[in-house]
Amino acid sequence: MNNGSKGILEAMVDRTGHVSRRRFLEKTGLLGAATALPAWMIQDSHAQEAQPAATSPNDTIQIGLVGCGGQGQGDANSAQNLGVKIVAVCDVDANRLEDAKRRFSGAQGYHDFRELLQRKDVDAIICGTVDHWHTLVSMAAMQAGKDVYCEKPLTLTIDEGKRLVKVQERTQRIVQTGTQQRSSIHFRMACDLIRNERIGKIKKVEVWLPAGLREGPFQTSQVPEGFDYGFWEGQTAQVPYVKERTHLRFRYWWDYSGGTMTDWGAHHNDIVSWALDMDRSGPVSIEGKQLVEMIPGGYTAASEYTVTYTYANGIVHTCNSTRDSEWNGAVKNRNGQLHGIKFIGSDGWIWVTRGQIEASERAILTEKLPENAKRVYLSNDHMRNFLDCVRSRQTTICPAEVDHRSASMCHLGVIAIRLGRELAWDPVKEEFAADAEAQSYVSRPMRKPYDYTMI
Repeated sequence: MNNGSKGILEAMVDRTGHVSRRRFLEKTGLLGAATALPAWMIQDSHAQEAQPAATSPNDTIQIGLVGCGGQGQGDANSAQNLGVKIVAVCDVDANRLEDAKRRFSGAQGYHDFRELLQRKDVDAIICGTVDHWHTLVSMAAMQAGKDVYCEKPLTLTIDEGKRLVKVQERTQRIVQTGTQQRSSIHFRMACDLIRNERIGKIKKVEVWLPAGLREGPFQTSQVPEGFDYGFWEGQTAQVPYVKERTHLRFRYWWDYSGGTMTDWGAHHNDIVSWALDMDRSGPVSIEGKQLVEMIPGGYTAASEYTVTYTYANGIVHTCNSTRDSEWNGAVKNRNGQLHGIKFIGSDGWIWVTRGQIEASERAILTEKLPENAKRVYLSNDHMRNFLDCVRSRQTTICPAEVDHRSASMCHLGVIAIRLGRELAWDPVKEEFAADAEAQSYVSRPMRKPYDYTMI
């Protein structure tokens, strides 16, 4: 890792020892988009930021990238910029693989991730595959002695998450899930304020997610040369090739993902769990509904939906899809997008989204928290946090068990949407109470040989 290791915040301290707010915003790219940040929060972030130990060239972490799409390569580039070496890349699409080999000069290419994992010089992997491969790749990596940075959502099913957590506990490998909003000052500030009851007792949480795609019907076509479609399908049922099923648009099919509920929901619902201090728990009931019928022969994951979660403490958490043409009571972020989180308490509300935090009264944000206030885990850079933990063997900001629960919340929403009724959930046993139909969705059949036996 390079010795920018004191973090971006150190470069923002002026000659008097104070943090320059403008320099912080310039460094983080938030100038003009985050002017609501109070100076005390910026100063606290600097004061609390842990300083990683100095490293030598011999401490260089060597990483293998599995899944060379845009997100995977972006994550690998972020790691490389922090001083790691990308020594291997893997993809079942030969074109993407060659692109990654060009981008990460010197990296050896692989078609099968299991061959990459046999390399003794690979310390950790970045898993940037499609969602239905996240669990198998991550489990195999941990069993091979590698640490894991895996994109969200961590799993395809609730059962996968329970299995993955057990592997992490047994192997003691470091796991970071790519829910990078936990490394954002805006979301961290919201969580600190909420945990310290700045808006009183939380009564309700409203989450707004972008609506999904509603298109089709689609035509089958020839599998592109160099694309191992059968391996890409993996555990899922074999179906004729349709280009709209793969790469960027895979998430709009129930087979491979859960639509925007498991895409953006994996970010915003995760923050709800963090703020409510429920990282290892969940709701006791879920009610969902699909709002529009999908087009036969087209995408299957619900594009528009509403879900209501109720917790044992009485907090109600709604999750709604919304389009740019709608208002639905949501507050737009500074980019004009209708997605984010609104926490409603007995004494006011807080709205937070990427690059923005607002409140019912300005004093909610501007009044500094006391020195003895509760604080959530502090990270100012998600990839840096992972790499620091790989070296220190400390727990990351979003380890396996934490994101298993966040992913489970999204999966519960998907199940409720698909069944269209209220469901009772036991967050301790992690099962549906006396509901065999709902329980059947906790896991899915896995097509051989792409099941747990392959790893």
